[in-house]
Amino acid sequence: MRTTRSPAPRTKGRTAFLGSVGRSLRGAALDTRPLSVPAYRRLLAGQALSFVGTMITEVTVPLEVYRLTRSSLYVGLTGLAGLVPLIVFGLYGGAIADRVDRRRLYFGAATVTWAVTLGLLAQALLDIGSVGLLMLLVAVQTASFAVSSAARGAIIPRVVPAGLVPAANTLNFTAGNLASVAGPLMAGALVGLPHGFAWAYAADAVLFTALLHSTLRLPPIPATAQPARRGGVRMVWEGLRFIASRPVLWMSFAVDIAAMVLAMPTALFPEAAATRFHGGAGLLYCAIAIGSIAAAAFSGWIGTVRRQGRALLFAVGAWTVAIALAGTTDSLWIAVGLLICAGAADLVSAVYRQTILQTCAPDEMRGRLQGVFTVVVAGGPRLADLRAGAMASATGLTLAWSGGALVCLVLVAAAALAVRPFWRYDTGTPAPDTKLPQPQTA
Repeated sequence: MRTTRSPAPRTKGRTAFLGSVGRSLRGAALDTRPLSVPAYRRLLAGQALSFVGTMITEVTVPLEVYRLTRSSLYVGLTGLAGLVPLIVFGLYGGAIADRVDRRRLYFGAATVTWAVTLGLLAQALLDIGSVGLLMLLVAVQTASFAVSSAARGAIIPRVVPAGLVPAANTLNFTAGNLASVAGPLMAGALVGLPHGFAWAYAADAVLFTALLHSTLRLPPIPATAQPARRGGVRMVWEGLRFIASRPVLWMSFAVDIAAMVLAMPTALFPEAAATRFHGGAGLLYCAIAIGSIAAAAFSGWIGTVRRQGRALLFAVGAWTVAIALAGTTDSLWIAVGLLICAGAADLVSAVYRQTILQTCAPDEMRGRLQGVFTVVVAGGPRLADLRAGAMASATGLTLAWSGGALVCLVLVAAAALAVRPFWRYDTGTPAPDTKLPQPQTA
């Protein structure tokens, strides 16, 4: 008599395999648990919309400067104009964030940023055409951005638990990168219209109101300590000493400075679009952000990595290699593809830099350390603009784009060998069932 085998074992094996694949995909997907915290949702929503406008302006200003001067050096100098205000107000604003209600500080600084955007709109409508005025407005806007960024970074660990800080930072960077795609594309479209610069600045002014509204709806976030007898300068010095005493912190800053100053090619995009690719400025400006978004979609694993210093170094190495290769091609689409790969690596490194800072610092010092972080993260690209613009004027586009990235790669490899505490840094794996804090309500 002929019998047939039961398919049950094979079926069970297939089911177990599919279940394992499903669990792996869920584990790799973007972690959205921080959205369960109402205060964090409000912070993220306002930041996401306003950053679209911010990116419109960040693309429009260098395009306007390049139209007026036809010089990448002037584009780099425009970025440098905000460096001193960024350093001063980033450091001092971080100290203020450790003494006052962080929501009020965030709102006040954001209001100044919005007012400067209205000033950019006015100069475009009046067709003043002054590079000096643009640099002045950029300087004031950078100062207010530095204060608001220090306050915002210090707010996040107060509204989400420590185990979800990497996920919250990933969501923040993802929202920013989505804006970094939408903003440049919108800027490219708006600038091409009659009176296009005015339209671009007007769009920023309208979108930025979302940040003002969402900040007002945040709960009060007072300082946890009141250093009444210490001045702001002394508090800044204490923050710098705290960083200097911890190799994990200062190394994360040093790696970021090297990656930005030596490898960021943003100031070269107007020249590259005009002379090498014959168009495509919007694509160049948004390509890095597209890569970061793609990486964020599968970023669930980021919070499970214990050796965050090591992972940061690998991510920065991948960033520099992709940037160096992008500077050697005459194909717009190959360059964009490599910039997308660089953006994926940048998302990973950015999350680890921010998370290391926020989890290694006590709350009473987070404002100051976030101020230093703001100076490094925002100041690095400005120095990169000057470095790239000056090199392009002296040596040509290719060496300015790829040469610095290769130097950065060598420095990162040397750092991995020299600073062993950073290479061995182990955070421990947060518990997967981390409980959410009781949400604060406005």
